[in-house]
Amino acid sequence: MRFEDLLSELNGFGRFQKMVLCINFLGRFSLGCHFLLGNFIAAIPSHHCNISSLDVDGVFENLSQEERLTVGVPAQEDGTPASCHMFSHPQFQLLINSSSSSDLPVVECQNGWHFDNSTFISTLATQWDLVCDKRALGKLTTTIFFLGVMFGAAAFGSLSAMFGRKPMLLVSYILGMGFGLCSVLSSSLLMFAVLRFFSGFTITGSVIISTVLNVEWVSIEHRKLVGVIDSLAWTFGFMGFPVIAYFIRDWRWLTVAISLPNVISIITWWWVPESARWLIVNGKADKAHYYLKKCAAMNHKKEVTARIKPEDLSKIIVTDRGSRKYSYLDLVRTPKMRRLSLLTGITWFSVATVAYGISFNITGFGLNMYLTQFVYGAIEIPAKFCIYYLLDKFGRHVTQAGSLLFVGISFIINIFIPKEKTVIRTVIAVLGKGCSATSFGTVILYTSELYPTVVRQNGMGYTSFIARFGVSVAPLILLSNDVWSYFSQVILCFLALSAAFVAYQLPETSGKCLPETIDDIEGIRKDKNGLLLQDRKMEEKDNRRGTLFIFKH
Repeated sequence: MRFEDLLSELNGFGRFQKMVLCINFLGRFSLGCHFLLGNFIAAIPSHHCNISSLDVDGVFENLSQEERLTVGVPAQEDGTPASCHMFSHPQFQLLINSSSSSDLPVVECQNGWHFDNSTFISTLATQWDLVCDKRALGKLTTTIFFLGVMFGAAAFGSLSAMFGRKPMLLVSYILGMGFGLCSVLSSSLLMFAVLRFFSGFTITGSVIISTVLNVEWVSIEHRKLVGVIDSLAWTFGFMGFPVIAYFIRDWRWLTVAISLPNVISIITWWWVPESARWLIVNGKADKAHYYLKKCAAMNHKKEVTARIKPEDLSKIIVTDRGSRKYSYLDLVRTPKMRRLSLLTGITWFSVATVAYGISFNITGFGLNMYLTQFVYGAIEIPAKFCIYYLLDKFGRHVTQAGSLLFVGISFIINIFIPKEKTVIRTVIAVLGKGCSATSFGTVILYTSELYPTVVRQNGMGYTSFIARFGVSVAPLILLSNDVWSYFSQVILCFLALSAAFVAYQLPETSGKCLPETIDDIEGIRKDKNGLLLQDRKMEEKDNRRGTLFIFKH
């Protein structure tokens, strides 16, 4: 008997599984907020030089604010005050003739800047003057955060494979909230960047661990539904965050507001079960039996565990448990595992880079940034519900490749639409964001099905590491628009189309049992009838379960 058979007898999507799914759903809400935090706290409001140094004799007292700017700050081509330069001396003649300012001597800002507070009360830019020559430092803090996420994914993937899913989930919750709250006390940009790095490092553990827990506790036929519901936590986070940011315009209080919800996650953690699969694979049959009994009790299937003893569980998964520890090196030791790791790594990098390249570009279409971010989140709801139909109709690898293909097409279309057509460009971008959400929702479920149980957490850690590297690169790709306004879209388009081709090379997992060992991936482990276990189809398993049901009744 395989673990899927036992889960099905216990009701693979009963009250127990729904409880786990709901708890993990709540725990993931704040993650989406943290991932988009840089869009708002690193925003640069309109600004101009502080020209108080030009008011030597107090003559500015008789001038309006507009007149002060006219005599103190050169005008740009669009008529707005320059952001980084001021006149070396007051140019009072411009009050009579403002058209002759191009040849007047200017200097860089001498006494800081005045910022427009109509949109933001405080941001990193206003806190530490991250403008002009320091303009890129705000984006850099976002990159540093995702570098932390990247290394955290690798660390927590390995730690949860060694010490279990549940304990490391609690570590992620506590440290993620702690570093998030500490970051608001930063007295310098360097201190803030360091704390944001560790915030990203710690909160990412809850992403990969909760995903694996959800998948490992449900039956085959419900995996795609769980994958869709799981990914909706991000969607509600993406939709809720701009609403929170709209009402909280100070970067410190906004950070606090999205960090504190982890208190709920810490409280509900007590009801999260350890993965029975992981316990069995690591020779902890007694503990696995304990959680399976809890599952049976909640699902009203006590008779199933009543006839199963802890020692019987050791026969469910035939593997070399207890004889060795698995590491990231096992992802590349054998030929097919190397190929799988390469293909999933490329796919995850491109999916994440493209998705966040779109999400971070909320001011590039000339519309309200709060509304744009909300719509980006809202479009994910129909996109992710479509996943359920697409996975059932076309399978995993076609859905993954197809969604990435349409993302690439949306970039191509937007490249040829004039920039003044802001509404049309935004509509195309939103549709591309929907396809991107489909690809992201698919790849999470798909990857958890591709890797075997013994290295599944390592596989998720590795792919999350690669993905977060892609996300950390995304803000830097957007900076390439300073070279050519369409440069970032060309790069993201290339990544999307390339990943579509790569994803199509991955094996289909729809209707198949989860692989348990590396031998399953290599296709060399067989059951007692000589059949390859990894190739056992869903229909065959259903027939066997039907026969068992008739026999028992």
